[in-house]
Amino acid sequence: MTDPAPRRPGVDGIPMPGAIEPVTGPPPPAPDLAAELFGDRLGLAERYAALLADTGVSHGLIGPREIHRLWERHILNCAVLANAFPRDALVGDVGSGAGLPGLVLAIRRPDLSLHLIEPMLRRTTWLEEAVGELGLDNVTVVRGRAEDVAGSFVSQWVTARAVARIDKLARWCFPLVEPGGHLVAMKGASAGEELEAERPVLARLGAVSAQARELGGDLLETPTYVIDVEVGSPRPARPQRGGGRGRKTRR
Repeated sequence: MTDPAPRRPGVDGIPMPGAIEPVTGPPPPAPDLAAELFGDRLGLAERYAALLADTGVSHGLIGPREIHRLWERHILNCAVLANAFPRDALVGDVGSGAGLPGLVLAIRRPDLSLHLIEPMLRRTTWLEEAVGELGLDNVTVVRGRAEDVAGSFVSQWVTARAVARIDKLARWCFPLVEPGGHLVAMKGASAGEELEAERPVLARLGAVSAQARELGGDLLETPTYVIDVEVGSPRPARPQRGGGRGRKTRR
């Protein structure tokens, strides 16, 4: 009797040496803080977490290695942002992706009206399915870039999470913000440094004021960092030097 042929790494279902195996499975149980933040809507938040861990991963909206920290790093991180908006506000979520923060805000604050603005068809399809499955009637999914919806959507409140640096984000989002409204951009721990570096650009684009803030510091191990920019009226474009002037002809 001959020995069976050895199974080959990377060929016969055996991972290559040092390869990282994907982490899949259901999300961890909701922590106690989730019950405090979501109250009687905790069940909806748990169903959303389950969607993220399932089709959210298979559709490439969130990495499989994020499953074990879905609550702390993603859902609760977005949930405390809800305190930044007044009652019955219309909020645009630019680059919504997997609904972070837009769907989390819609779950925690049913009084808010959320517009999830996302250019990728694969993502908007998933968002629409998630909205239907969760039964959220305060969410509208809009396929397009921020530049595409400028003129058709405007609000006092616009947010975005990990989309771009604040200078680039402001160029995209300021046209969606009514004068006197706010762009509330979710950032990392270096939000203050980023803001100081880009203050001159924000002022040129029409910012009235801007501040880096921490939210949920008394609740979360790592607070949620945001750059909150109040937007004024759009600045008129400067005429080009010599533009519009006719040349004098010699007689």
